[in-house]
Amino acid sequence: MKIIVAILSVVSLQTCISNSPASNHTEPVWTPQTEMQQGLKKAYFASGCFWCVEAVYESVKGVTEAYSGYAGGFTINPNSNQIVTEKTGHAEAIEVIYDPNVVSFSTLLQVFFGSHDPTTPNRQGPDRGSQYRSIAFYTSPEEQEIIVKYIELLQEKEIFSNEIVTEIKPLEKFYYAEEYHQNYEKNNPNNPYVRQVSIPRLRKFQNAYPELLKENH
Repeated sequence: MKIIVAILSVVSLQTCISNSPASNHTEPVWTPQTEMQQGLKKAYFASGCFWCVEAVYESVKGVTEAYSGYAGGFTINPNSNQIVTEKTGHAEAIEVIYDPNVVSFSTLLQVFFGSHDPTTPNRQGPDRGSQYRSIAFYTSPEEQEIIVKYIELLQEKEIFSNEIVTEIKPLEKFYYAEEYHQNYEKNNPNNPYVRQVSIPRLRKFQNAYPELLKENH
């Protein structure tokens, strides 16, 4: 089993949220305009800035789409201004739409642990705060069991030198982030954070897992 710890040692004042334009509390929640095709499934993960995580999953074979959003908290219809206060309980998260005939939930979990550091509480790279904590969400008892056993395996094999702090939580509600957050890395390649943090994190994952990538990645 190949596991890579994506620890980003980038010296920069830029963070995922500091580059976000302001949004107001009356802004309606954004939702995808396309319906999910029959036979596809959804999975949910939080592992730091969702710009980075979305780009990682969209490079994986069998993933048809990934959306940035918020999950794991209690505030209804949160927006980016609320998230940065760390008072919503939510983490930046993504919704992964995938074809189970091409990629399994177990493989998506491997991508999750292979593309971030699950041992740093409330932090990924330069981003600090509870909104950047590591969470593996489940939507069924089967997914919960897969997550628990996978973490046990990682700990048994001592893949990480420090304790895994990833939360295992049932998905209660996923709130889509504002539209400007969707496909942010792809749409903003010259953004300083994207150039210094997001793209290097994606490249590190791609170099470690070439067998999981789509042909155009």
